[in-house]
Amino acid sequence: MSATPARVGVWLIGARGSVATTAIAGAAAMRVGSAGTTGCVAEQADFAAAGLPALAALVFGGHDLVGTPLTKRAEALVHAGVLPAHLPALVREELMAADAEIRPGIQMTPTGTGVPRRALAESVAADLAAFQERHDLARVVVINVASTEPPIVRGPEHAHLDALEAALTAGADRLPASSLYAYGALRAGCPVVDFTPSTGMRLPALDELARREGLPYAGSDGKTGETLVKTALAPLFASRALRVRSWAGTNLLGGGDGATLADPAAQASKAASKHRALEEILGYGVDSPINIDYVADLGDWKTAWDHISFEGFLGVRMSMQFTWQGADSTLAAPLVLDLARFVARAHEVGEVGPLAPLAFFFKDPVAGGDHRLVAQYDALRAWARDRLAAEK
Repeated sequence: MSATPARVGVWLIGARGSVATTAIAGAAAMRVGSAGTTGCVAEQADFAAAGLPALAALVFGGHDLVGTPLTKRAEALVHAGVLPAHLPALVREELMAADAEIRPGIQMTPTGTGVPRRALAESVAADLAAFQERHDLARVVVINVASTEPPIVRGPEHAHLDALEAALTAGADRLPASSLYAYGALRAGCPVVDFTPSTGMRLPALDELARREGLPYAGSDGKTGETLVKTALAPLFASRALRVRSWAGTNLLGGGDGATLADPAAQASKAASKHRALEEILGYGVDSPINIDYVADLGDWKTAWDHISFEGFLGVRMSMQFTWQGADSTLAAPLVLDLARFVARAHEVGEVGPLAPLAFFFKDPVAGGDHRLVAQYDALRAWARDRLAAEK
């Protein structure tokens, strides 16, 4: 008789949001056989031998600031056309079980939290340790799917771990919520995934802590729509020696993410992550304005329209346009599940630091590297074959 597979915790920051709810409901639906695995990269044949934890082995919990139960959030997503009408009733027990594992999140205000930052981080670590013990989990992967934060001005306390520790003790640091969650996760021995463009793990001090604790991490900003198309399409122009003169994009977003990105400061984080891939693929600077507008009526759906101006033989000017429309949570949720499984396996085999092979999933990969989508997929497949599958 084979041993029972080890269970893996998936701790979601923003656990009652649309992406998290769709991921939890989708995982439950796939477990009971009422949904296929379309959109799940980890379920492809290329990764069958990688030793990834099964979907049935995932246990969900998280932090959030809102109190709306997952069952009610799932019903709202049905009305928005994101979840099938029958799904909330079918997976109600699984949603209730996950909801019981959601703890109050970190509330940040312009004047501070009212609670010392170190105490907040220690509370996060304690929640994770209790979750792992309660469910006898082999490991817990922490994934940030919360609303995008404005970019921060980095100070000296962010450069080295000793300085960060001293600042936390003194209560004078400028660590944003995403980085407090990451710090608490690392202190609890948990790998971290930044699915948003918020600062999170992108501080030298936290990279130092991850390496000191022997933990992997991945990020940032999940690549689900317009940028996914860009990283597939831009190599066409580069390989055919067609010079791109401009690449303008307009994004219309509804839902919570759209409302958050109506703030110019938060929008700056998203726009920066969208810009990087294009110029690195093409190898030269391009006029590439990006406009992000909040349209409440769109709900959880988004539309992106891109206009590409390029130059061909003898300087002849041409253009291409494309429109991308999709349900944001439906695009993101399977990637969240994929990342939980890949990162859990990476932790199991002893990977440490930023996981470069997971660049395939992100607009702005923390480890840099090639932004071409096909090249990223090849790197992911090779890593799964040569590293993950080899450690059996």
